[in-house]
Order: sequence, then C-alpha cells, then structure tokens
Amino acid sequence: MATAVEYWRWTESRWTAPDVDWRAGKVITAGVDVGSVSTQAVIVVDGKLYAYSSMRTGSDSPQSAQKAMDWATEGTGMTIDNVRYVVGTGYGRVNVPFANRTITEIACHARGANFIYGPSVRTVLDMGGQDCKAIRCDEKGKVSSFLMNDKCAAGTGRGMEVFADLLAVPIEDVGSLSLSVAEEPPPVSSTCVVFAKTEATGLLRAGWPKNRVVAAYCSAMAHRVVTLLERIGVEAEFAITGGISKNVGIVRRIEKELGVKALEPGLDAQLAGGLGAALFAYALAARAAS
Repeated sequence: MATAVEYWRWTESRWTAPDVDWRAGKVITAGVDVGSVSTQAVIVVDGKLYAYSSMRTGSDSPQSAQKAMDWATEGTGMTIDNVRYVVGTGYGRVNVPFANRTITEIACHARGANFIYGPSVRTVLDMGGQDCKAIRCDEKGKVSSFLMNDKCAAGTGRGMEVFADLLAVPIEDVGSLSLSVAEEPPPVSSTCVVFAKTEATGLLRAGWPKNRVVAAYCSAMAHRVVTLLERIGVEAEFAITGGISKNVGIVRRIEKELGVKALEPGLDAQLAGGLGAALFAYALAARAAS
C-alpha cells in the first residue's frame, strides 16, 4: 500500500557548529521554542550559536520539547545536565519541562532577529504557525511595541499547510510556484482559511491552474499581513522571522506592497524565537553568576 504524500510537511533539520568545542565553553544555555506547528531547540556556548534542531510539534508539547533538545545535542556528547540555563518560549512555552523560566515569543523573536540580522533591525514580522506579530524594537533587540493577529489561520503557517495539501504541492514549492504566474490574479476574498479553501476549490473547478490559485492565496495572505504592519508603522530596517519567512511568494508580495525590501537572513529565520530564548538564557545565567 502506497504511503500518502504529506505535502504540508516542511523538512526537519539540525546543525552543529563544526569549529566549536562545547567542553571548552564556560556557559552553555539553550532556548526551546514550542510553536503550534514546529519546535526549535537552540544551544549557545558563551553566547555563540553552537547547535539547533527544528522539527514538527507533536500532540504532546513537553515531549516535543524533549525530542527537539535531544536531537540538537545528538552526537555531541552534551546532555541537558551540561546546560546551565534554559528558557522556554512560543505557543507551548509553559510545557518545556526542563526550562528554568519562560519568556514570550515576541521578546524572543525580536532578540533573535537582532542576532540574525544585526542591530540595525527596527521592524520584525514574525509569521508563525497560528498567528502573525508585527514588532518594533531597538538596536539591542528590545521590544518597544507590537501588534498581533491571531483571529484565524489565514496568513499563518497552518493556513499555508491546508493549501499545500489541497493543491497537492509540496509546501516548500508553494512560494516559487505562486511567482510563476504571467499576471497576478485577484486575491482570494475570504480571510478565514476554511472559506478560502472552499473558494480555492471553486477556482480549481473553474479551470484555474494551480499556480494561479496559490498566487491568489499568497496575495491575500501578504495583504493581510501588510495591513497589520501598516498599523504599527514599518521602520527600516525590516526583517521577517518564523516559518513563513521561507515562502518566497509571500515575502516578495509583502515587499512589493510595502515598498520595502526585507533583509536576507544569514541563517534559518525560523530559529529566531529559540535563538532569542537561548540568548536571554545566557544573559540570565551571567546575571545569576555575578
């Protein structure tokens, strides 16, 4: 029997810095970002990125946190006992069983974006699995203001997963497919992902090709996010974090509508929350030691 293709599933990943000996480090800290769709565990040694893992969040948040941490340390010889301080963040932050404290994903994404993109970042768009957040921050990555949209799944990672499955297109290809249209179609009118799915099904039956349907949805998602950003005010420089940052179709449409080019990340921007949490953990560990 053939295995059903999971078009919605992003590729899971892990990485370890080849030139860092954690045993020589003085302070090892970690951040675990348990999101509604994915979980990231990030480890820093003396404030420098050492290892990370990014995997699907399961039905059990504490177990997802543990699995992500185990995968991040796999093959390194490191155990949780070697980690001095752990900060939990994200949708399931209270369910990280080995965390010393929790910090909101808003603060962690701003801090992580500051590390990934540099101190010039002033506006951060976190596009996650179940909500979007527009964040203003200073040169240290400290939040000055934010707005959040969590009323429905449209404009989030979960909404895009629904469309990937509906169209039988791997989620990693959705963005580039949406940019292959000769002419930009009008966006789908529904803001609720359930109704947007119904509308898209109707367009497919009417003979629309997949790239045109997904372009219409990406356009609607981008416009919805831009409305949120315009409410808070976009100050350069502008960066995008979270899983949807990997969707080039949405990113390019946001840039076009805003008239602002988003910064290019030096590493996976989906790590921003976990990375920010790990850096907060490092600062808290240092404070405790002083």
